[in-house]
Amino acid sequence: MSAFNSSAPIKIRPHHGLCIAFFEGKGYSDDFTANMSSVIRRLESLDPVISFAEGEDVICGSCPHNKGHICETAEKVKRYDNKVLELCSLNYGDILKWSDFSYAVKENIIGCGKLSAVCGDCERYSASAAAEK
Repeated sequence: MSAFNSSAPIKIRPHHGLCIAFFEGKGYSDDFTANMSSVIRRLESLDPVISFAEGEDVICGSCPHNKGHICETAEKVKRYDNKVLELCSLNYGDILKWSDFSYAVKENIIGCGKLSAVCGDCERYSASAAAEK
């Protein structure tokens, strides 16, 4: 059963708010790209209630860096997650609508030019930074 068919909040890693904002239909693999596209369509069309995950979420499952439900880059993405929460004045476990979180990310990170403070060392940062300008 899909997480989107449940009344429970959808688990989202905080830094995925940025990944989604800059997603261009390319990714680590075809499976990842298809899943990410599907998740974005559902978030935008359903505007579900979300909660912030400290680990695997609805996007991570198809990521090639996810090895046995553990991220190979766990320390780095945890740092990204923590910075997104800090800049948006949010916490793990907070529950809110997807649209409210998306707005917070755009207002408090992207619109303020703080993307590099969150994920400047991400392999996908240069394309995101160009789009931010």
